[in-house]
Amino acid sequence: MASDELARKLQSRLAATQEAEPRPESEQSPVRPKPQEPEVVCGNSSSELSAKLTRRLDINEGNAAPRPTRVFNPYTEFKEFSRKQIKDMETMFKRYDTGKDGFIDLMELKLMMEKLGAPQTHLGLKNMIKEVDEDFDGKLSFREFLLIFRRAAAGELQEESGLMALARLSEINVSTEGVMGAKDFFEAKMQALSLGSKFEAEIREEKEERKRQEVEKKQRQAAFKQLQSTFCS
Repeated sequence: MASDELARKLQSRLAATQEAEPRPESEQSPVRPKPQEPEVVCGNSSSELSAKLTRRLDINEGNAAPRPTRVFNPYTEFKEFSRKQIKDMETMFKRYDTGKDGFIDLMELKLMMEKLGAPQTHLGLKNMIKEVDEDFDGKLSFREFLLIFRRAAAGELQEESGLMALARLSEINVSTEGVMGAKDFFEAKMQALSLGSKFEAEIREEKEERKRQEVEKKQRQAAFKQLQSTFCS
């Protein structure tokens, strides 16, 4: 019958349609990524000289990390000088530290030597800094500035060097007063160690001077108030 033939055609078409449809893919379990093994950095330990050269290269290229500043007490580390001498050196250092950053750079050192009447060439200035530049930063800290006078007093500087000219023209006498005329620096340092009582006396003197100034200030204030009350009455 026609209805049976139509039913067979519909069934064959349905079967063909089902075969043409894509079968769903089988579910797959998630694959965990394989953990990466940490890289092992190999290398020989750098020697002290290599470390210094590397730091110098980093400084020249501007890639050097700043080192932590080491706090030092000039009065205990430079015992061969009196407190007055160290204060005079500090005053001189701050006078030429025009940038107020706690360092004397190449241009500030150039100005200093010109003011002292001993101008230096660009290379001469660089050599001056290099001779006491312990941290290779290309400028002078206050401690490195004090090293100039220590080496001058110890006779460790060449007579014609820029540092010797700086020490001589600074008007800070360290050749006789600072180390008591001792020819040998270590002998001078031993003598300086016995001057603890002298430093204590200087400290007491400074405290007494401050007290006197405070008393005079109070007296001036009291006199002014008394004068003021006299005019107001």
